[in-house]
This record gives sequence, C-alpha cells and structure tokens, in this order.
Amino acid sequence: MRISIFGMGYVGCVGAACCAKLGHHVIGVDVSAHKVELVNSGRPTIIEKDIEELIRLAHESGRLEATGDSTYAVRGSEISFIAVGTPSSREGHLNLDYIFKVASQIGEALREKEEFHIVAVRSTVLPGTNEKIGRMIEEVSGKKRGRDFTVVSNPEFLREGTAVHDYLNPPFTLVGSDSEAAVEKMRRLYQDIPGEFIATEIKVAEMMKYINNTYHALKIVFGNEVGNICKALDVDSHKVMEIFCKDTQLNISPYYFKPGFAYGGSCLPKDSKALRTLARDCYVDVPVIDAIEESNEIQKRNAVRLIMEMGRRKVGILGLSFKAGTDDLRCSPIVDVVETLLGKGFALRIYDKNVKLSEITGTNRDFIMAKIPHLQHFVYDDLDKVVSESDVLVVTNKEAEFTDLLQRYPGKIIVDLVRMWQDVDYAGHYEGISWGNINTNGKQADMIRKDMAGTEF
Repeated sequence: MRISIFGMGYVGCVGAACCAKLGHHVIGVDVSAHKVELVNSGRPTIIEKDIEELIRLAHESGRLEATGDSTYAVRGSEISFIAVGTPSSREGHLNLDYIFKVASQIGEALREKEEFHIVAVRSTVLPGTNEKIGRMIEEVSGKKRGRDFTVVSNPEFLREGTAVHDYLNPPFTLVGSDSEAAVEKMRRLYQDIPGEFIATEIKVAEMMKYINNTYHALKIVFGNEVGNICKALDVDSHKVMEIFCKDTQLNISPYYFKPGFAYGGSCLPKDSKALRTLARDCYVDVPVIDAIEESNEIQKRNAVRLIMEMGRRKVGILGLSFKAGTDDLRCSPIVDVVETLLGKGFALRIYDKNVKLSEITGTNRDFIMAKIPHLQHFVYDDLDKVVSESDVLVVTNKEAEFTDLLQRYPGKIIVDLVRMWQDVDYAGHYEGISWGNINTNGKQADMIRKDMAGTEF
C-alpha cells in the first residue's frame, strides 16, 4: 500500500519505519530539510530502540523516501497520515496550527487528484478536530468529504523507549471513521499487526488517547501515594502493589470502569475512609486518595440534579440497595438521593424486591432508619404500582426484572444511573447519568411537560 506521513518526528518516524517493515511504500513529509535528508540517507530522525536498523533497511529496500513536497506525497499515496505535534498552552489548550497547516496542504494537493484519498489523524487531538480538518480540506480542495476523500482518526499508543515494539505489537488498533470503505482499507493496512482491530465512532477514537494517558498518570500517582503510606508504616510497598496487580478479576479488569452511579456498600466507603485516616495519622499527604470520596459525592449530586431537571414531582426509584441481588442498604448512594429528594418535596415511590423492611436488622436497619426514618411509607413490593404512579423512573440497579421496562411502560421519563441498556429505542424520554443520548426514538425530541419550577440544586 502507498502511504504518506506528514511529520517526521517521534510518531511519524516510528510509523514510517514500521509501515515500511510491513511492506508498504512510505513517503515521509517534513518542513525540516535536515529531517528529509536524514531519512533519504537511511538514518532516523529520533533516538529510539530498533529504529536505526528499520530505517536503514527501509531505505535500502526502496520502501521509504522523504520529501518537503506535500503535493508529491499526497498524489503518490492512498493514505496520508497526519503525525505533527499538538503542543499544549499554559492553560491546557492545544495548538492545532501544525495540524491545520498540513490539512490545508493536503487540500491543495487533492485539487487535481481523482483517486479517493484517506487522511488519517495520528496526532493526539480533542474530539471535534477530525470534523474541522475535514471542513478545511473541503474548503481548500473543492472536493466533497465522503465522496472524494475522508478523514479517519487513528490514535497511536506508543511509549518512548519501546515505540517500535508497541507499534508492531499493540493491544489493539483503533480507527474512528464514518466511511466503511476507509475502515476496510485501514484494516488491510494493519492486517499483519496482531491484536484486535476496532472500528468505532470518530469522537470515541479522538477521546481515547486522553483517557489512556490520564489513567496512566492516575495509576502512577495512586501507586506513589500507596508507597508513601507504606513507607511511613515500614511496609514493603512493592510487594503490596505486586500482589495488587495479580488480581485480574477486579483490580486490573473492566469491572469497575463503567461510567454510572456512585459507589456504596459496606466495604468501599469504610475501607477507603480508613486508608485516608491512616495516611493522616502518619502525616502523609494523599490528595488523589483524599479526593475519591468527594468525587463520589459529586456523582450523587449529579443524580439529584438530573432527576430535578426532569421537572416532574412523581418519581419512582427502582432499586434501593447499593447493587442488584442484595438487600444491603449500608451506604447505598441512592439512599442519599432519596433523602435529598424527600427534603425537596418530591412524591417518591420506591421498589426493590430484595428489600423487605420487616426483615432488615442490625447495622443495616440502623443506617436506613437514621437516614429515612419513615421509609415504610415510600417502599412498595409492587413494581406495576410504583411505575403507574410515577412520571419519572430512576433505574439504580441492574436487576433482570428491569430489562423489559422500556417495552412494558412506554411514555415515561427514564433516568438511567447504571446503563441498564446499551441501545435504546423508547417511546418516551431517556436520560443517562454519564453518557450522551442513546435513544433513537423520535419521541425523545418531544418537550417534557414539567409540573414544577426548576430549582437550583
């Protein structure tokens, strides 16, 4: 396959070397005559493990060349990668000048090109940048996106020092596109690369690099804070974290990484609080660990605000325990939401098949009675009654009996706190707490008839 790569810096040089190794013909493009000269003499533009040998072999085989002529590069390739820098301002905004300059150059080159062309954004950019690049290319080239060219997002996940290995052995290859033809061509480009090939929405692909790197930063800080506590207690922190990482069912797994409602139960609130207290007793600052509880409280407040924004006073709560399949109410986050809504005058109906008030005992009973002493007036064992007497239904647990809720009870306002459904076609109003509108039904556009004035929470 014939490809061009704009930007012969770190990402571009590694990409050029690896694509040439995979048998593709690569044209590197850079404004630096020195970088062009290096590549054309078989030498890399960066210092990186294994890169020197790959560039030399690519040059000797005739599969790699470099130029400062963007028109030559675009017309001589099927796919143009944008791999230029996106430096950050002091405030954290990205400087996209290099990106847009390359987009303009590609647009100029496409004016006289008849072959369908793919522009692949490899640089790290925020969601919405792909769309802007496409508009710019359309304006400059006079061509139509989707007909004459398209822009895909293909973020890189490379670590300095192991970049060549990471490129050739990724956990997955990610392509965001609105063109099936482009996805298939990108799939062929990477067909000899191991790992899953994932095609997704453009904005999802644009978001991924930021999520990955922020989480990596969080892991480092979390590990350091754990280490600082362990040091104060004369505990071997590396042994602690080595054992921590052996748990791939919960600790290193997708289990807790789904956006949704706040955590609760008897363990997470108690144990995270104990660790914070232990750190304070040892005079160890742990700002990330300290912030966990406040972030959890914010998510509870987000739930209250979301329910109040629906503007209807009759609210049905589907699930009161802290998760499905249990009657444990201790630190259940929805209890705090219920307490707040009752204080604001909402008419609540609560359904949870697992919670039988007459059987609640011990600390479980003490907790709920301290929060909502008259709970018996709001809890019902009849789901149909709760739904029929409520305008807003708040789904808080992934109980199997809620699966067909949308089919059984059309026309309600649904507030989903747990992503009960992945896809929604509901003849009513659907709102998720931490994800965008996934309701494809036209009824979603209908205005909600509110029976109460908006109140700032």
